[in-house]
Amino acid sequence: MAEQPFLGRRGFLLGGAAVGAGALLAGCTGNTPANSESNAPVANAGNNAQPGKPITIGFSAPAADHGWIAAITKNAKAQAQKFSEVKFNATEGTNDVNQQISQVETLINAKVNVLVILPFDGKALTAVGQQAMDAGIPVINLDRVFDTPLAYRTWIGGDNYRMGVNAGNYIAAELKKKNVANPVIGEVAGIDSLPLTQERSKGFKDALGRAGFKVGPRVSAQFTSESGEQQTANLLQGAPKLDALWNHDDDQGIGVNAAIDTAGRKEFIMVGGAGSKNMMNLIKADSSPIKATVLYSPSMASTAVALARLLGQGKGIGDLAEHDIPAEITTYSAVVTKENVDQYLDVGFDS
Repeated sequence: MAEQPFLGRRGFLLGGAAVGAGALLAGCTGNTPANSESNAPVANAGNNAQPGKPITIGFSAPAADHGWIAAITKNAKAQAQKFSEVKFNATEGTNDVNQQISQVETLINAKVNVLVILPFDGKALTAVGQQAMDAGIPVINLDRVFDTPLAYRTWIGGDNYRMGVNAGNYIAAELKKKNVANPVIGEVAGIDSLPLTQERSKGFKDALGRAGFKVGPRVSAQFTSESGEQQTANLLQGAPKLDALWNHDDDQGIGVNAAIDTAGRKEFIMVGGAGSKNMMNLIKADSSPIKATVLYSPSMASTAVALARLLGQGKGIGDLAEHDIPAEITTYSAVVTKENVDQYLDVGFDS
């Protein structure tokens, strides 16, 4: 299994290990004992969990036509509801770039205190992100990054390259345990034109290469169940024998599993991607080829809203020495297996 981060199982989940234990909400009520002789400064003293000044957080994301995106919006709303002083102004999700730009401009004109934006297309929405920043409205850029840091105050998102690395490391370790020589390792990627898919595939290839293995049959899907089923059926038809398979996305994994069931193939192990509840339940049951999934958790939306609240209230993260919110936060791609799945079910999302 891939090495787990010392910060703990939840990456950047609130109430879990988020850039320091309880950092985002609990604050720092005293990092050193009262009788300590340390001269180190204690930054951001005070309890950040206590209600602060009233603020309005604007939120914009694509249409919830994909389990992961739906969970992004759901998590953001749920997090905002935890703060009595926060008003959450969410636009209707859209995959129309021009409509999303117009919606963000409406939020800017409404003079929200902070904006959380997951752009349908980061490049296309860069200008409106910078417009908000120029108007004095801090922007939390969620996941799909804008073209310039001038368009956001803080970016938070997943680590696509490490997703591939950790998937490759897990598969390599499992195959070596079984003393499999010259394994056939397949890959069902997402949309190949997207940088995130390219980064995931590169990480996967690099990790397998370090183990002396290589990627075998590879297909790309469209992050949908239908495309996952079709492309996996094609891969299985062309590969009469497989030792392992990595599927980039658990939403398209519904179709991937359907194709595997239809073909009656059980001779290989499979690893998923993102961390859906559906896949976690299959991992826990241990009755199918899927043995693990690599997180790219939509819980990052919860953290984005918590960070927006702190920015709007002029607060920092209590357990950090710095007084200000970091400019970038990358979540960790933990590997969820039968051994630790119960610890991660709370962040699983419905595909």
